[in-house]
Amino acid sequence: MWEKIRVVFTIPELRQKILLTLLFLAIYRIGWQIPLPIVDPTESLFNEASGGMGAMLAQVATFSASQLSQATIFGLGIMPYISASIIFQLLGSVYPPLERLQKEGESGRKKINEYTRYATVVLCLLQSWFYVGVLIRQGQVHEGMLDAAGHLSLGWQFTAVLTMTAG
Repeated sequence: MWEKIRVVFTIPELRQKILLTLLFLAIYRIGWQIPLPIVDPTESLFNEASGGMGAMLAQVATFSASQLSQATIFGLGIMPYISASIIFQLLGSVYPPLERLQKEGESGRKKINEYTRYATVVLCLLQSWFYVGVLIRQGQVHEGMLDAAGHLSLGWQFTAVLTMTAG
């Protein structure tokens, strides 16, 4: 077994791809542990035992490969991209301009992939905006970030949304 692994690492192109994959995996795991800047790390986020929002978010996290219960920068996971991809697949059968793009072959597929990426960013912005709103309503925001009236400033909300979208 070790001989086979050694042989794999002697091929430069394969070694480079394996090391790049390991680097991406390490970045992913680190980003999964970094909390959002507005979240109070001492608070228990969305306690599943209490039911309500915690139980719902546990179900969403199960089906979407996301980490919503910990409010991390990679908390949205890959679900916005999958959702955008499904939307464009379905629109391709009912919206004539997209249907024509699908029939164009490789160039049309590239254009649809580009549209899918743009839609992913829009979905990330929307999902993270709603998620930050839930964090605020649940009282999960660090008290030092609240103003005198107990509200989180729009700047901090925007920062949290952009952080989750970039993640």
